[in-house]
Amino acid sequence: MIDHERDLVSVKEATDRLLTAAASWDNAVTAEPSRLPGWTRGHVLAHLARNAEALVNVFEGRPMYPDAATRDADIERDSGRPLAEQLADVRATAEAFQSVSAEPADWNRVVELRNGITDNAFRIPFRRWVEVDLHHVDLGLGYELEDLPEEFVRREIDFLADRWTGVAGVPPTRVEATDGTGTWTTGAPEGTGTTVTVSGPAPELLGWLSGRRDGSALKTEGGPLPELPAL
Repeated sequence: MIDHERDLVSVKEATDRLLTAAASWDNAVTAEPSRLPGWTRGHVLAHLARNAEALVNVFEGRPMYPDAATRDADIERDSGRPLAEQLADVRATAEAFQSVSAEPADWNRVVELRNGITDNAFRIPFRRWVEVDLHHVDLGLGYELEDLPEEFVRREIDFLADRWTGVAGVPPTRVEATDGTGTWTTGAPEGTGTTVTVSGPAPELLGWLSGRRDGSALKTEGGPLPELPAL
C-alpha cells in the first residue's frame, strides 16, 4: 500500500531541494532553454507552480484545469517572470498543496485529473513528487537522473512500465536494472512476439522510459530498443 504521508514528506524534500538549488540562479539563467523542447527554465518553474495549484483543485473537488488551452496559456503567461517571483510562486503553491493534503480526508476516494484520467487520492502525492523531481532534472542545472532518490527511481520505473504495458507498437519487453534495482515487463504480453530485453543502470532505464534519454547507454537483446510513445 502506498504511504501518502511518507510521500508528502518526500514531496516537501524535493521542493526544498529545488528551491535551495535555485538560490544560486539569476534572471538570465531562468530565461535560458530547459531540456524540454520549446520551454525555458521559466516555463518549467511556472508549470510546477500551476501544477501544485491544480492539484489543490483536485483535492477540493474542482476540475484540475479549466481546459487545456487555459493551462498552456497560464504557463506561458508566467514563464517570463523574474526569478524571485517565480520561486515565491513555487514556494507558495507548494505550501498550499501541503496544507490541503494535511486536512482530514478519505485517501481511498477516486479523484479526476487531466483528460478524464482518474486515480486514488493516495497516489497524488507521488504524482506530485514525480513532477517536482523530474522537472528539476529538466532544468539542466546540475541535478541529474543519477541524483534522484533510489526509491523514486524504482517507483517511477514501476509506473512507466505499467503505462507502456499493452501499448500498440511496443513489443514484449523485459527491463532489467543492472544495479539490482529490479526487473519489469512492459509492452505486449510475453508470447505474442519476440521478447526484447533492455538492461542498464536504473537511472538510464528511467531516462529511456520517460523520454529523457535516447537509450544509447542501454544494452538490448532479442531486437532493437523499442520505440516508446511520447508521454
